[in-house]
Amino acid sequence: MKTAHDLVEAARAEIREIPPDQAEDAIKEADVLLDVREADEYHTSHIPGAVNVSRGILEFKLTNDPAFEDRALNMVIYCKNSGRSALAARAMKEMGYIHVQSIAGGIEAWEAAGKPLVKPELPDFD
Repeated sequence: MKTAHDLVEAARAEIREIPPDQAEDAIKEADVLLDVREADEYHTSHIPGAVNVSRGILEFKLTNDPAFEDRALNMVIYCKNSGRSALAARAMKEMGYIHVQSIAGGIEAWEAAGKPLVKPELPDFD
């Protein structure tokens, strides 16, 4: 029986992962930066310019949103630590998307590398 880890490792063998130090350039060249985490994770912090489509609805959103019709879109995707984005990238590949890159280590690696994040401004109650 396969585990989630087995599925992620199999997906990683089929996709293109880029390290955070190469991700900034890839994002600049991308048509779409996609955050596949859940909405609450996205609202806590995200990479500037990212659009949130959670992994759970990804295939449905890609199928039904005209913005994602073009299978030649240049996309960079990420999640928390690159497990969900690896699975998402493989699914996107199977759907015919040809330019999908996943950020290795996800937003955790991005933040550890000192890269910028968007974080909400919380009200000050003092």
